[in-house]
Amino acid sequence: MTDDQLLRYSRHLMLDEIGIEGQQRLLDARVLVVGAGGLGSPVALYLASAGVGHITLVDHDSVSLTNLQRQIAHDMASLNRAKVASAARRMLALNPDIFVRPIEQRADAALLDTELPRVDVVVDCTDNFATRQLVNAACVRHGKPLVSGAAIGFDGQVSVYAPHQGGPCYACLFAPSSGHEDVACATMGVFAPLVGIIGCTQAAEVLKLLIPTGQPLLGQLLMLDARQMAWSRIALQRDPHCEVCGSESPP
Repeated sequence: MTDDQLLRYSRHLMLDEIGIEGQQRLLDARVLVVGAGGLGSPVALYLASAGVGHITLVDHDSVSLTNLQRQIAHDMASLNRAKVASAARRMLALNPDIFVRPIEQRADAALLDTELPRVDVVVDCTDNFATRQLVNAACVRHGKPLVSGAAIGFDGQVSVYAPHQGGPCYACLFAPSSGHEDVACATMGVFAPLVGIIGCTQAAEVLKLLIPTGQPLLGQLLMLDARQMAWSRIALQRDPHCEVCGSESPP
């Protein structure tokens, strides 16, 4: 690390659980963030500020005025710009030492199969069921841990899915064939700080996996009711008949 990096990350270096070795792991790490909206904004900004060295952002959407109520990576100057370009600009303004790779494209199986072998952790910050299933299936295929978050209305949830480590995958909890219907912010609304709370929690789980330290939310679903600011947690079990990971044998 350079002298400037030692100063920039000094508050991390003071933590026994991180120190120079842990911070160097972050600088060497590669993370794929799918979605640069409400959840992706705090995830991207905190991963950048924490010094994750290589961050790839995937999103096909552009910034609209309705996004600015909660998507803090964007501002008025970003209207009609690609979200990945807008977020990358803010990330590099925070930390010019990192590398940010924006991909203005909808995440599909082909893109994910190209990108996942290059990264250490995948973060699902999307807002639709079909893309969540695609990201989960790709993580199962490539043996990558998936940090997944969701937020709508006043309710949010976070978990870490890693069936290659013996835990469940996203599809163990939400089967692809369940007939699940998406609930969009455009019709249901979302409490502005909720996506910040859930996104920051996702960023924390990513850093814990990369350092590594603490106990990530493997096999745990953390849920928030922001009306009461009440957290609850349930243990998740792997489904041996899961459509996605059921044929995989736990280590």
